[in-house]
Amino acid sequence: MKKTLILFLLLLGVHFLQAQNEDRVFKPWKFEVSLGAAIPQGTGNKAGVLLVVEPKYAVVDQFWIGLRLQTAIMARAFQDGYGSTNVSGNASYMLTGDYYFTTGQLRPFIGAGAGLCRLASATVDNYGYTSPIASEIKFGGMVRVGFELGHFRMGLEYNLTGNSIYQYTDNSGNPVTSISKNSYIGIKIGAVIGGGRLE
Repeated sequence: MKKTLILFLLLLGVHFLQAQNEDRVFKPWKFEVSLGAAIPQGTGNKAGVLLVVEPKYAVVDQFWIGLRLQTAIMARAFQDGYGSTNVSGNASYMLTGDYYFTTGQLRPFIGAGAGLCRLASATVDNYGYTSPIASEIKFGGMVRVGFELGHFRMGLEYNLTGNSIYQYTDNSGNPVTSISKNSYIGIKIGAVIGGGRLE
């Protein structure tokens, strides 16, 4: 009985894929490259730039899955009223899904993703006293909206990453807890390589 069920599911899957290939409008693979602005949340943080590459596969013409590799270079501050912190690049690796509302030349979409975010190491400066903060990896998520026009792509993303907490003792021997907000908004424009309409 189990073998019959497995065989039936395999045949159903093959039939579904063949039907999708016969009705397919777009080539199933594409590669996206984008550049944009990274706008961090929280007081004292400073905007920067981001760079993205994302290979994608169309499960069906209106739903694509991908792997987003993104680096955001920006400055963030730990909020305790005393010190300041600058960091360089933060990287994220996320599985993504985008739903396209149309199959025409102009294709608005919504999407989401989840994965790992690697926060760069940093140095806190408290009135001349500096101390290092190790890099850390956090689980994160992302939601986005945008559109594609031919091979041009534009999107707006909100990248949600948990706060970083840094604890130290000030010059008077008092314990201090600092918090850095790691979530940021991404505004991106880019190019789509492949994934065009079938001839």
